[in-house]
Amino acid sequence: MSVSKRFHDFIDIIEMKKRPKRICLKDIADKVGVSTALVSYVLNGQENEKRVGSEAAKRIRTVAQELGYNPNQIARSLRKGTTKTIGLIVADIANTFFSLMARIIEDEANIYGYTVIMGSSDEDFENTSILVETLMNRQVDGFIIVPCDGSADYLKKLVENNIPLVQIDRYIPGISANYVVLDNYNATFEATNHLINKGHNKIGMVAYKTSLCHMKERIRGYTTAMETVGLKRNISVKEVRHSYIDNDIKKVLLEFTREGKKVDALLFATNALSIRGLYFINENKIKVPNELAIIGFDGNEAFDFFYAPLTYILQPIEEMAKKSVSILMDQINGSNKIENIKMRHQIIYRQSC
Repeated sequence: MSVSKRFHDFIDIIEMKKRPKRICLKDIADKVGVSTALVSYVLNGQENEKRVGSEAAKRIRTVAQELGYNPNQIARSLRKGTTKTIGLIVADIANTFFSLMARIIEDEANIYGYTVIMGSSDEDFENTSILVETLMNRQVDGFIIVPCDGSADYLKKLVENNIPLVQIDRYIPGISANYVVLDNYNATFEATNHLINKGHNKIGMVAYKTSLCHMKERIRGYTTAMETVGLKRNISVKEVRHSYIDNDIKKVLLEFTREGKKVDALLFATNALSIRGLYFINENKIKVPNELAIIGFDGNEAFDFFYAPLTYILQPIEEMAKKSVSILMDQINGSNKIENIKMRHQIIYRQSC
């Protein structure tokens, strides 16, 4: 035997000696002086069903805690048919809107005794498919998903296989599944009206190029507000591709600020578009709100530190996240009710318009 092999064997032996013995049900049973079955009933919450005395149950729990007993979660999951995990797929965890949403969902799920396994789709349906399959292989008990373009087939498969599902932030029409979203139409309708009431009539909108309904509804709210006051001819929506956001937004903002075609106000349809819009405005020394009024979407620290703090549409992220977890828990526990919820926005009025 080589010196190296003996050394590694020695290290392994030391590590084994250092590793504490795993406490099992028999250890607890021996110390309390009861059967292993009785310990199992108590630690699995069946003492009432199995008519275990309250004093014995209390003693078993006390000894289990003293010995540092940790149940084998894998074995427990196999017995109960649940892993106490949920899969969360967001569009982009780097976006503060989705990172905050994910944190609230994680905290809320923890209250129910669930762990969240999370991934980002990056608005790509192939990434979504990989994440769904990976999480299915991990046997998660249900999903909370921010759908992206092209993800309809994967969501349909989940529904067809009775996998608990809640769509959040946006939803795919035609799929019989839960969703919790913003009332996007009324949010942009009110924001556009605010700009109109401030005296602006050349109002442009920057949105994502997508077939997803949340963006279509935001555009519809803007166009309806413009049409309602006779400004149909001034409607101008410029769409940005998600994968080319930095390049595209410069192009559309150059068009909006070109001499002869200048707008006097802009409505940004998302958080990311708003922030990139601010970079362009700073670089080109455009004065806000004197030369250009702005309304953004979702709160962000960048909005606060801009020299003219942004007016923005605030989504109730906390309520949306908590409600999505509540609905998912109900479905995991056997509810067949489909809930489609649209939540009310709030406009935070500040100096940018």
